[in-house]
Amino acid sequence: MAYDILRRRRVVLIAAAVLLGIVQVIGTPARAQQAKPPQPQVNKEGQVTVKVAPLTLSAGAETWRFAVEFDTHTVPLTQDFLAVAALAGPDGEDRRPVAWEGDPPGGHHRQGVLVFKPISPAPTSVTLRIRQIGAVAERAFTWPVANP
Repeated sequence: MAYDILRRRRVVLIAAAVLLGIVQVIGTPARAQQAKPPQPQVNKEGQVTVKVAPLTLSAGAETWRFAVEFDTHTVPLTQDFLAVAALAGPDGEDRRPVAWEGDPPGGHHRQGVLVFKPISPAPTSVTLRIRQIGAVAERAFTWPVANP
């Protein structure tokens, strides 16, 4: 009888360990996906390709920064990116960048970083809008905002 009790305990412990292992394996992809940084997005409309990648985009960041690359072989890139870029949360209100840290106007290839003040309170997602580049009225790039 004591042997049966020990055997049952061992079976219960083994089953619990197997179940815990299954739960950890199933839960791992969700945790890994949440920890993954926002991915770059590319827009190839019109004559200009625009690639944008969030560098800092979390509720606790001092600034929200986006690396931006413009590439064309047909039109000069003379725009003031402080004037043509805006960041919006779910409320749809545009917020202008506070800085452009990058190439000056001119040429066919420009890159740099658009800097914004964080939206407060932090939304669940934001949309970066870039207007009037290469005869395209608006290009929109949307990402979730990470919570620290």
